[in-house]
Amino acid sequence: MKNYKNSFFYLIVVGIFSALIYWTIKNGKLLEKPDVLKVVATGNSDYQDFLDSLHHNITHPLAILLAQIVTIILVARFFGLICKKIGQPTVIGEIIAGIVLGPSFFGSYLPEFSVLLFPDSSLDNLKFLSQIGLIFFMFVVGMELDLKVLRNKAKEAVIISHASIIIPFTLGLVLAYSIYTNFAPKGIEFLSFGLFLGIAMSITAFPVLARIVQERGLQKTRIGAMVITCAAADDITAWCLLAGVIAIVKAGSVVSSLYIIVLSFVYVVAMIKLVRPFLRRIGNLYDTAEKITKPVVAIFFLTLLISSYLTEIIGIHALFGAFVAGVIMPDNMKFRKMFIEKIEDVSLVVLLPLFFVFTGLRTEIGLLNSPELWKVCGLIILVAVVGKFIGSALAAKFVGQNWRDSLTIGALMNTRGLMELVVLNIGYDLGVLTKEVFAMMVIMALATTFMTGPALNLIDFIFKRRKSIVPSTSADNLEYKVLVSFENPEDGKHLLKVANNFISIDKEKQSITAMYISSTNEVNPYKIEEYERESFKPVLKEANKLNRKVETLFKASRDIDSDIVEVGNKGEFDLVLINIGSSIFEGTLLGKVLGITSKIINPENLLNTFTGKEKLFEINYFDDKTQAIINKTEVPLGIYVDKNLIKTENISVILFNKEDQFLLDYVKLLKKNSQAKISIFDTYDIVNEDNKITHENVKVIHSSKLEKDFLKEQDLLIMSIDSWKKLIDTRSVWLNNTPSLLIIKP
Repeated sequence: MKNYKNSFFYLIVVGIFSALIYWTIKNGKLLEKPDVLKVVATGNSDYQDFLDSLHHNITHPLAILLAQIVTIILVARFFGLICKKIGQPTVIGEIIAGIVLGPSFFGSYLPEFSVLLFPDSSLDNLKFLSQIGLIFFMFVVGMELDLKVLRNKAKEAVIISHASIIIPFTLGLVLAYSIYTNFAPKGIEFLSFGLFLGIAMSITAFPVLARIVQERGLQKTRIGAMVITCAAADDITAWCLLAGVIAIVKAGSVVSSLYIIVLSFVYVVAMIKLVRPFLRRIGNLYDTAEKITKPVVAIFFLTLLISSYLTEIIGIHALFGAFVAGVIMPDNMKFRKMFIEKIEDVSLVVLLPLFFVFTGLRTEIGLLNSPELWKVCGLIILVAVVGKFIGSALAAKFVGQNWRDSLTIGALMNTRGLMELVVLNIGYDLGVLTKEVFAMMVIMALATTFMTGPALNLIDFIFKRRKSIVPSTSADNLEYKVLVSFENPEDGKHLLKVANNFISIDKEKQSITAMYISSTNEVNPYKIEEYERESFKPVLKEANKLNRKVETLFKASRDIDSDIVEVGNKGEFDLVLINIGSSIFEGTLLGKVLGITSKIINPENLLNTFTGKEKLFEINYFDDKTQAIINKTEVPLGIYVDKNLIKTENISVILFNKEDQFLLDYVKLLKKNSQAKISIFDTYDIVNEDNKITHENVKVIHSSKLEKDFLKEQDLLIMSIDSWKKLIDTRSVWLNNTPSLLIIKP
């Protein structure tokens, strides 16, 4: 009755007001004056009018900008993924993506596409949006700096960092002297040209360097702490120098720039002495996510924007203001982390790639069309490497580092990446760099960043001291070694409960290694030890409950699945346990289409397709990351599907075919080491007297059907990976009623 009532009310309201709308429009036409503009017929067909309207919409500035953003993100992610897989920072791939979309590739080979997607009229919009992204990024860079670390370890670090600035700066100035006549823009003084080349040679990309240090497992070493401190000191010094160089270039002379430099000094002092105490007070009062309200967030964003605005009108660029605003943020790292999370995703994923592509649109490698120009480019790379690498290494050796550590510092400090592009774009905008020199310097930034990884590998090879992330266990009496790998601290508890059933009760013979591998983007380089402690808290708490000794292993990584595989294969483990991942491409038709597309553009999947390891259009039984681990692991692998596991008192092993016989080895481990009641669901009569698995806690069920009530009684189900795939293919109904699952690949 209620439904009829609602429907009747709906029809009455819609009918009455529709009639009123019709009457108003009809009578409103009578009010029109004769001079009202009428729509003039174009003489074209309706379809042609539609096409004209569609063309107008496509070429609208907003539509072009949105198409640019979508294209840029997709291409940047693609090249970033390729670089990630070959062990290079993703920033290199993003820079290459920018060059590919620019005149160097698409502009030359697909000019129609380039003109359509990146018309000259749209570049200003792209430029300003990318500048906003850079402002947010520099704010994050400033927040990631820890001035306390600089104060504690400043002495040696300052010597190394300043040597790594003054030496390449001087060499850059000498280089400018040698190429000024042929390559400096008309009307640009030597001082401006030389200073910009010098600062471009001496910059270090702190964010990229910090990620490399984490990925190499150097963060807890003396050399890791030293090089991060050096890079931080280098960052602060270089940005102050850059501000001075910009002031000189804009003022035209050193004397004229003194006014700008004095204003800049007053600005920095005001930010440190006046604004910073105020922000620290807010940080102490609002130190939790629940307390950070929109007005509080607005205060910090206004501080960022006003700081950027002031430095822009002073004449030292808005990016310097954003960097200073980040540095003076409250010292509370928890507070900083919350703000970084608010900004970083949008900044890094959406806005920053726009800057790379905008740089790529400016980079015309085709201008380097003669051997002489490439010789100059090679000379620029040589000067940059010699100045930064050799300068840093010699300074480190002078302050007492051994040759291995000195060369490592030199290789890391030679990393330029994104920060170099920032400097180059500022120089280009100021008219200090020609298109040819700009292209050469971009190539130099790529080359010096790319060579960091191979240089570190070569140093490790020469000194035969490469640090491995693989844990070493010298004990020969261990009965069974299990590696538990997790990405969520809470997931580690459940995996430990499962692993506990396979490990000897004898503490001398047990071995469980809990490994937590985190993305480098999530870890602050200064707080990595604190982050590690917090990550292992739930696992270690569970280990105490189970009376188990657990070895912990932590690593920051850009390629998590590859590191899991490396540790599992080289660590001589008997079993590796991981959580099953969830695929974003499952569940909808569009998701399946996108899933196939992602496999096509993924270089690793393509390689596996050509080598026969996997089929391009096969059913996705697991997400891409889990499937990658399955394909590469050479030891038994357990994929755990959690359904709120509380205890493991009842465990069932499912034998669906004769190939599942290997699961009986796990039954033997369970009956020996676990107190659980074990049920073997045997559909092929695999269990017999020869198997020797009879035990008071072991029950064999010969049946071809799993009852729903039986499943409800179980805490954990164990089955083979082939059986799991079979159940997925047949869309078995009982999959919805299962408890927690352990899927084992032998």
